[in-house]
Amino acid sequence: MRFGDRAEAGQELAAAVLVRHRAGELRSPYVLALPRGGVPVAAEVARALDAPLDVVVVRKIGAPFNRELGVGALAGEAPPLFDTRALESLGLSADGLGDLVAAERAELRRREQVYRAGRPAPVLGGRTAVLVDDGLATGVTARAAVRAVRAMEPAAVVLAAPVCSREAAGTLRAEADQLVTLYTPWPFHSVGQWYHDFTQVGDDEVIAVLRDAAAARPQ
Repeated sequence: MRFGDRAEAGQELAAAVLVRHRAGELRSPYVLALPRGGVPVAAEVARALDAPLDVVVVRKIGAPFNRELGVGALAGEAPPLFDTRALESLGLSADGLGDLVAAERAELRRREQVYRAGRPAPVLGGRTAVLVDDGLATGVTARAAVRAVRAMEPAAVVLAAPVCSREAAGTLRAEADQLVTLYTPWPFHSVGQWYHDFTQVGDDEVIAVLRDAAAARPQ
C-alpha cells in the first residue's frame, strides 16, 4: 500500500470521514490541518465535508542527533509535551533540550504569523474539530495538537490521517474522541515510506491552499 501523493491520500481519507459525517457523528465539522504536510490532505477532507479549513501549528522536538526522531512537541504557548519513554530509551532529559525547544518555539511563532496572516483563531464551540495530518509515526505532535484544540472547547475532536503506526494509534485513541485512519501497517518506519511522492510542502503552498479554501466558502 502506497499513496500517489498527499492529494490522493486526502481524497481516500475524506471518503472515510464523510461516512462518519453522514452517519451524524460529526457536528458542524471544522477541519484543522497540521502544517505543513497535513495541509493538502486536509484540503481534500474540508472539500468533501464542505467545511472551513484552518491550521493548528505544532512543532516536533527532535532528538539532538536526529531531528526527524520526535521526542516531544510544541503547540501554541503551552509547555512542551515530551514522550517520556522515548527520552528514557535515548538517554535524554527534557532539561537538556532547552535550546532545541527555544528554536522550535521560534519557528512555531514564525509559521503562525505567516499562515494566519492576522486571522483570529477559529471558533470551535459546539463544533467537531477534524484534525488532519499526512501520517502519524510516533504521534507526539498529534497529541500536542489534540490538547491545543481541546483548549478551544470544541464539541469533539476527531483525529484523521491516511496512515498511522500501530503504536501511535493505541496512544491517540485515548487522546481524541475518534481516530480515523486508513492503514496501520507494521513495521511502520516513516510516514514518507507510504507515499510515492512525498515532496516537502512549503510555506507558499500552505498559504495558497488556505487562500483557495477560504475563497471557495465565501462568508
